[in-house]
Amino acid sequence: MSARDNILRRLHSAPQGKPVLPPDVNGFYATVRSRAPTEDRAQRIERFCEKMAFWRGEVVRVTRGNWAATLQALCVSKQVNTLLYGTQSPYAAALEASGIKGLKPYDRPVDEWKTGLFRDIDAGFTSTRGGIAETGTLIVWPDAHQPRLMSLVPPIHFALLDADQIHDTLFDAMNAQGWSDPSSPMPSNALLISGPSKTADIQITLAYGAHGPKELVVLLLVNEEEL
Repeated sequence: MSARDNILRRLHSAPQGKPVLPPDVNGFYATVRSRAPTEDRAQRIERFCEKMAFWRGEVVRVTRGNWAATLQALCVSKQVNTLLYGTQSPYAAALEASGIKGLKPYDRPVDEWKTGLFRDIDAGFTSTRGGIAETGTLIVWPDAHQPRLMSLVPPIHFALLDADQIHDTLFDAMNAQGWSDPSSPMPSNALLISGPSKTADIQITLAYGAHGPKELVVLLLVNEEEL
């Protein structure tokens, strides 16, 4: 008998352990919720804004009536000359009617304009699927019309977030939005974004924009009385 056969024989004859049980995720979060104070909508919004500010993300409260005009003003103040957007976005019509200069549709495969995408675009605008109050995080759901590059390549990322879609935790968001529903498959990349891109070297020197946007600006859709 070879050494290999001897090792395999010993492994096969070893007593079998108990099967590993899957974690009780629902039970864990039920316990967490029972210990945490209950938050209302206003408190959840405030916590999201505080966490996003901690990660150096900027939150601007807007309404459904003024968000496009606010975005236009932000583009002027930040000297944005080209703003990338998805033509199939539910907000495309409002963008196109807003008077924002330099609107650039993402309307072709990346290989056809890679140089221009990386060199000539000042900012990108995306919608979001929701937010997470616990960590100050955006949920971005890329697709063929609003690909991941729109939130990854431009130096500034503008993201529109509906305050109704801010959840306490990622677990709550996944359950509320039915991420496991087979009839609504997830994208190849479900993005969780907390602040602008950042990295640190061995001396813990933090740098922003090394692998993505230097600025993240969240346009938070709220009611008039919540401005």
